[in-house]
Amino acid sequence: MSLEPPTDLQTTDIYFRQKNAQEREAALKLRDAVLRLRRDGAFVAVPLHRVNLDPIGPHPVGSYEIWAPSETFSSVFSYLALYRGNLSILVHPLTRDQRADHEIRNAWIGPPFPLDLSTLPIRSEDLPLQYPTLKLGYSATTPWSLGEKIEGILKEDKEAAPAPSRESE
Repeated sequence: MSLEPPTDLQTTDIYFRQKNAQEREAALKLRDAVLRLRRDGAFVAVPLHRVNLDPIGPHPVGSYEIWAPSETFSSVFSYLALYRGNLSILVHPLTRDQRADHEIRNAWIGPPFPLDLSTLPIRSEDLPLQYPTLKLGYSATTPWSLGEKIEGILKEDKEAAPAPSRESE
């Protein structure tokens, strides 16, 4: 029996074939839609600013990551399942056991891709805290409202992609 806290952080890796312009465009449109929904308070989801146009780590094709805390993960998962189109999405927890997270603690929305698990450590000593300033997931203290508060907190974080302004729509 593990004495570690259960994971309450999930990440989704959205895959697209980097040489397929339609898939890349669909992946980026899905990312923009998630950012708008976060801005409007539908859920908390943080797409990383970086979009990988080539394979990286265990991921065999172009990809980007969206982090979601347990507080809104089901809404993020449902949205991605409904609006992914032909894209494949790897869903896995973030724990100290990165290889197991990607290999046996995962789920796929859409067809799976083979992963290069040799790039992942079997175990890390560090608990994967992402965006502790949001005080969600492992960093939660008390529940609070979403939307503009999230955008204000993430404004200074260079890793978090900013949501477009309402005026640009």
